[in-house]
Amino acid sequence: MSAEMAEAIRQLVQEKGIDEDLVLRMIEDTLKAAYKRKYGTNDNAVVTFNETRTDVSIYSRKTIVDGVYNPVIEIELEEALALDPECELGDELLIEVDPREFDRISVQSAKQTAHQSIRDIQKDSLHSEYKDKVGEIIIGYYQRERNGNIYVDLGKVEGILPKKFQSPRETYRPNDRIKALITEVKKAPSGLQIVLSRTDPDFVRRILELEVPEIYDKTVEIHKIVREPGYRTKVAVFSNRDDVDPVGACVGLKGVRIQAVIRELEGEKIDVLKYDEDPRVFIRNALSPAEVNEVVIMDEAKRSALAVVSEPQFSLAIGKQGLNVRLANRLADWSIDVKTDEQFAEMDITADSRKAANDLFSDEVFVDEESSIADLPGITDEIAALLSQGNILKIGDLLALGEEQLSAISGITEEHITLLGKLMRDSFDIVEEEPEVIETSDSVAESETPVEESPAVEEYECPECGGRITIDMTTCPNCGIGLSFEYEDEE
Repeated sequence: MSAEMAEAIRQLVQEKGIDEDLVLRMIEDTLKAAYKRKYGTNDNAVVTFNETRTDVSIYSRKTIVDGVYNPVIEIELEEALALDPECELGDELLIEVDPREFDRISVQSAKQTAHQSIRDIQKDSLHSEYKDKVGEIIIGYYQRERNGNIYVDLGKVEGILPKKFQSPRETYRPNDRIKALITEVKKAPSGLQIVLSRTDPDFVRRILELEVPEIYDKTVEIHKIVREPGYRTKVAVFSNRDDVDPVGACVGLKGVRIQAVIRELEGEKIDVLKYDEDPRVFIRNALSPAEVNEVVIMDEAKRSALAVVSEPQFSLAIGKQGLNVRLANRLADWSIDVKTDEQFAEMDITADSRKAANDLFSDEVFVDEESSIADLPGITDEIAALLSQGNILKIGDLLALGEEQLSAISGITEEHITLLGKLMRDSFDIVEEEPEVIETSDSVAESETPVEESPAVEEYECPECGGRITIDMTTCPNCGIGLSFEYEDEE
């Protein structure tokens, strides 16, 4: 029996690829299953192997009692003394059981347990082996097809290439070599199921890693890949070294590297472009091979942009059935609308959109009369606080003041006024008003039709801030203090 068992263990280890310890555990479970089938329980069954692991024995552990109630787990003292003269009541004896005493039903139960154990061990071993290979490329051979799904022989196991993960460009015949990406490894009642894919963007990533050493060693990194399997793929790359051109490294000398990838994808078009942190530049690159004249950011929050191209480039930018611009949208993660120069000229772009287009990525700060004083470029916190105390909160309020009115604000010095004037001139195109020409009586007489002069409006200074006020005002427009006018009789 020793030689037969040793040969059986060797075959299981070599042919099934099962670890020897797992084989021994399976033998133990098999013998215990036969024991349980014959005696109703295996709680007292003990399985042991010899030192060389070439022979196995099964024992029944029994307690020595004076009066047996359960012969499966108990033994009489007289019978135990015949086996071991030194035993006493309460001791336990291991009594060897001859496996040949098992009946046919017990043996059949043991065989079923052994087969199930082998399947479970194989499934667990293969699952442990392949679960770490998810995301890697594997090579197999076409075995059969069912309902559009292709079953691939991977050696130890069988993989499945579902119809939805097959490129529409590709057709397969029996024994064809298939290279695919492992996307999922799961246990199924029929065995281990390995799901393969040739349409996943990571499939292109792994192919590029094999063909481009700079990607494999992380000198060039892939920012993002988007695909329309069988038609076009866009790959955005960037370099971690200034002296390495990421696009050139991927394309290779005379395009030899990218051509190898295209052949693996059965002629699928591939656009390799440079990633840029500036959305305008990245969108321009994403629409390749079309040449984009201008990119206008329409709404930063909604990530909406407008790409302007010449008339001959319009169809190339859109692509067949909108494929090129659709992939560019997914690659840049922006909603891109493509217009020709003529269409863009006819568009009524609002002032807000033009402001966003011109100033979104500019270092200059956009200010207008409704902006806060603190938004004025170059203004100090001290001046902003003094103006705020004088109720000058907006830039428009500051524009309306003259030097005398600024001087009247508490804390404002000549240096502050000079600095404010410079900041206002730098931020706004201030046009100085031409002095008003007052016509004299002589000039009126010379004119054919005398001009009726409007009565002059008397102006006063606000007692609080020194601002200009008139008699018809009830509050000061600068500081907001209430006003009232009293007249004194002249003596």
